[in-house]
Amino acid sequence: MSAVALVIAINFTAFTGVLASRIMISLHALSLGANAATVGGILATMFIFPVLLSWPTGVLAERYGAQRLLLVGVGAGGLGMAIPFFLPSLASLYAAAILLGLAITTVSVTGQNLVGVLSTPEKRTRNFANYSLAGSLTSFIGPLLGGFSQDHLGQVNACLSAVAVFALAASGLLYWGGRLPKGDSKRAERLNLFRTLADRRLWPVLIVSSLSQVANDVFQAFVPIHGHAMGLSASVIGIVMATFAAGSFLVRIWLTQLVKKAGSEARLLSIAFFFAAVAYVMVPLAPEAVTLAIMGFCFGGALGCIQPLTLLYMFATAQEGRAGEAIGLRLTINNIARILTPALFGLIGAAAGLATVFWCTAALMGLGGATARPKAAQSSSR
Repeated sequence: MSAVALVIAINFTAFTGVLASRIMISLHALSLGANAATVGGILATMFIFPVLLSWPTGVLAERYGAQRLLLVGVGAGGLGMAIPFFLPSLASLYAAAILLGLAITTVSVTGQNLVGVLSTPEKRTRNFANYSLAGSLTSFIGPLLGGFSQDHLGQVNACLSAVAVFALAASGLLYWGGRLPKGDSKRAERLNLFRTLADRRLWPVLIVSSLSQVANDVFQAFVPIHGHAMGLSASVIGIVMATFAAGSFLVRIWLTQLVKKAGSEARLLSIAFFFAAVAYVMVPLAPEAVTLAIMGFCFGGALGCIQPLTLLYMFATAQEGRAGEAIGLRLTINNIARILTPALFGLIGAAAGLATVFWCTAALMGLGGATARPKAAQSSSR
């Protein structure tokens, strides 16, 4: 197994466990009598560590090596889901969610950095596409595992299936992880967030990355509301949402070929943002479910390009040896956007109507395309 394949496999396994666990926590909390607000509060605690520790994790991964950080992540996930098994209660579910947040932070930051570090320039686009493709598969397999485990094993015993998934990831790290980069323990002088932020070249990358996160969250939160307002049934809305995942998955299979057709990663990134802007303009104008599903597929395809290309963009723009810090900072800002987006755009929708939400997002996508176009020229240079 190559080092890049190992990183992708570990991320796939760990995030399958995370997404399965998220379903389990929600259903377990409901079985214990929690209301929707309590369930939302439990799941919100998963973002504590991603917001607070993504940047430090990027630094630590470069200082102490990838194997240790990844073992911390999968170990936290396994421990988190073991707690509700031994101590089933709402309090244990809060603890599980917090530890899953630690798993998300360490595995995502370390994994994304490793894919860039371990790739040659000519293979980096393909490897980031494969990394993102594996992420799309976890979005399908993880919830299925969580749901079937709950149905066939019960609320408490289902936790053990998630523990087993994290244990599988840990076993792979212990067996093959020695081939991963060891890190540089003499990096104490580089633990400076303001120094990282002082690199103005990172700012356009942070802007386009956070805009893509905003666009994704608006779609996930407000397209179901729009579908309900159109009178669509829950199953039809589910199909519309599934077209987004299908578009994202398919475009990542062909991402390398799309880059060649576009001429560069920079141009494709800009085109994808403008394409997403057009899709968002059209969403409120969709007359029926089929048109809305087509818009969902188109936006999914655009975001399927944007997410791996912004990763590539960030890795190429960061100073040599600081990619982990930059990727950690990117995830910190993205998670802040995830927290703020639903509330902010909810206020916009309440004040000016739901169509305004989509058109404002379209404007932001246009901004992303304009920002990415002149700045990503070196995206495959390192």
